[in-house]
Amino acid sequence: MKKLSMLINARDIISHISPEIYGHFSEHLGRCIYNGIYVGEDSAIPNTDGIRNDIIEAFREIKVPVLRWPGGCFADEYHWKDGIGKKSERKKMINTNWGGVTEDNSFGTHEFFRLCELVGCEPYLSGNVGSGTVRELSEWIEYITSDNVSPMTELRKQNGREKPWKLKYLGIGNENWGCGGNMRPEFYADVYRRFQSFCKNYGDNKLFRIACGPGEGDIGWTEGLMKNITHAHADAISLHHYTLPTKNWTKKGDAVKFGNEEYYSTIAGAVHTDDLIARNIDIMNRYDPKNEIKLTVDEWGCWYDVMEGTNPGFLYQQNTMRDAVVAAYSLNIFNRRSDRVVMANIAQVVNVLQAIILTEGEAMIKTPTYHVFDLFKEHQGGENVYCWCDNEKIGNENEKVPMISSSASVKDGVMTITLANASLDEDAEISCDICGFNASSAQAKILTGEVHALNDIDNGDRVKPAEYSASVSGGNLSVVLPACSVVTVTVK
Repeated sequence: MKKLSMLINARDIISHISPEIYGHFSEHLGRCIYNGIYVGEDSAIPNTDGIRNDIIEAFREIKVPVLRWPGGCFADEYHWKDGIGKKSERKKMINTNWGGVTEDNSFGTHEFFRLCELVGCEPYLSGNVGSGTVRELSEWIEYITSDNVSPMTELRKQNGREKPWKLKYLGIGNENWGCGGNMRPEFYADVYRRFQSFCKNYGDNKLFRIACGPGEGDIGWTEGLMKNITHAHADAISLHHYTLPTKNWTKKGDAVKFGNEEYYSTIAGAVHTDDLIARNIDIMNRYDPKNEIKLTVDEWGCWYDVMEGTNPGFLYQQNTMRDAVVAAYSLNIFNRRSDRVVMANIAQVVNVLQAIILTEGEAMIKTPTYHVFDLFKEHQGGENVYCWCDNEKIGNENEKVPMISSSASVKDGVMTITLANASLDEDAEISCDICGFNASSAQAKILTGEVHALNDIDNGDRVKPAEYSASVSGGNLSVVLPACSVVTVTVK
């Protein structure tokens, strides 16, 4: 067993942890929306206005703060007027990005905002820049948020919504360096500036405008974008980063069948998130030293080869303890970087990629990743405080990762400490000195199991949190982290 020291200084407040760091992403892709979140009003599965009741409750349980929609690559071929009005009269289209299936637009603007109301989360729209028009996006914002006398307001009322919704987060385009139009950063910056000019604030609704930032390590895009926009144009830029065990988009690796080397390579991909954020922040600091333009990691997570026998365009994969460790490492990174990072959205929320929920007919399965979000949820709205760990390097011969991931926050007089041990074969005994905080008691929960352990339709709670032991004495916290585990400690 490794014996490691930690230090937490509650007086050293580094940044505020925006609740939206614990956000989620939903796209018209595979079974994320249809036969996932949305089953229709006539379904035998218990629902509210076509939205599964068990999914609503599961989202509420982990305090989902924000939900991004309708894409993803789908966003830049989505035309919002096709998804309003009587469902029998809505236009159908081919989802050219994801499986070539027919999209019937039965889940549109009204259904999405109803979902957000039921969950109690902020809606985050991705606007169509790639194949859409300035007028189209401008009218969508007016339709949603305006209470003035206008054609769009009247159209919304005709479709059953008298009062406008609130919309804070607006992404103007998605992956415009790729599926959103194959643009150059300088060209996109000009397009972005034009589009955002016509996205108006109606009444007391104020938009938080997010420009399309880089994918993976393309810091050249960040440079080109930051040269050509200011805080007058954008409140944030986005970053997309997916973790692939093999770093090969053709053969990404299996979600369930993997060896130790592939496991540690996956954890290394999650750790690399911190480097990507740091490199982008360095560029942003040069052009925006006042930290006025924030960073949103609005697509992140593990991407494996699709499950055998499923539609390759549906991106369905299982979810093991490996994914739980990746989620813990990632969320700790976002907590630590929350001076610039104000939102992060895991891809995706149901049945796609590193999903927090899987569905099979009436059955709903909470994945190990879901439980990590449950363990970490008390960080939302907390103050990120200094947290240091005397770490060890573990992993493959040429690819080492820190054994322990950690972060700490304080909110309403309570300290939340989240820890993960990525080692496959060694426990860690943590001795943590806590300064600037009257630590008198500690409670803990743990998520652990064999690294390939997963939840499925036959055993939906094989991997789930359990009560755990941690102790505080004289300002020192003691807790043991088993191999391949995620632990949260609440200190009062």
